[in-house]
Amino acid sequence: MRRRKAPPPAPLPQREGIDPVRVRLPADPEGAWATVLDHFVARYARAIGPEQVRALFDGGRVVDADGPVAADEAYAPGRYLWFHRDFAGEERVPFEVTVVHRDERLLIVDKPHFLATTPRGGHITETAVARLRRDLGLPLLQPAHRLDRLTAGLVLFVVRPDDRGAYQTMFRDRRVRKEYEAVAPYDPRVVLPQTVRNRIVKEPGVLAAYEEDGEPNSETRIELVAHSGQLGGYRLLPTTGRTHQLRVHMSGIGLPLLNDPLYPTVHEQRPGDHEQYDRPLQLLAKVLEFTDPVTGGARRFESRLRLAQWPR
Repeated sequence: MRRRKAPPPAPLPQREGIDPVRVRLPADPEGAWATVLDHFVARYARAIGPEQVRALFDGGRVVDADGPVAADEAYAPGRYLWFHRDFAGEERVPFEVTVVHRDERLLIVDKPHFLATTPRGGHITETAVARLRRDLGLPLLQPAHRLDRLTAGLVLFVVRPDDRGAYQTMFRDRRVRKEYEAVAPYDPRVVLPQTVRNRIVKEPGVLAAYEEDGEPNSETRIELVAHSGQLGGYRLLPTTGRTHQLRVHMSGIGLPLLNDPLYPTVHEQRPGDHEQYDRPLQLLAKVLEFTDPVTGGARRFESRLRLAQWPR
């Protein structure tokens, strides 16, 4: 099977730490699109309206490697085009990303609560990767894994694109030891330590994941570290990395994480609602430990953050 050639580099620079949108014009065996504009209207008009699609071309914002593309240019399958999306105003997350380690290959940071790792949904410029690209002057920076927006703690970024595959594969193949800290109710009736194994399902468009019968696809060891009054401090050691895994597992044993808006009960945020910055989810990615896939050396990084409600 012939491999598709790598796409050419973008002729547009990043904007606010975000790459331009790249479009590869698909095959059109039925001749549905006579012009480039026809395809863009079919592709994007539902999201932004046909007038805004036309405005991209009128403003010279759709380009190829040679410059701006006219709306009436003939459609040519396989052609690469780029443009910058319009960014909606985003509320700034009032916490900083702090560097834990930096070398020629890796950047390890402490991501604060409420900040997404990568652009998704309504969080585009207010993301860790966009901030770091802008603030550190590292336009090629990419995350090797993702940390949930409401979770704070360690995230590993790759400085050089050629190294990204090795570190992503390391996470995919579960060759990274991860350790989390969490605050949840203390209940002496819950036997700890224990290892939770079950099947977690996360459906697209549904906020909360859930457990179902079937072959387990998730595993977490849960240990009690400290407790004071009604609160306990827990060490969570996941072997797998399902979406919301730690939150589902803690809720499933009757110890839902403090300030969790989804488990055990979903409290959906409505448009226009402000974040409750004074009530962060009490979950912290504390430790990353692995054998470096490039150098072969042992690596261990520990977060400098602390959970505000950790039992003292």
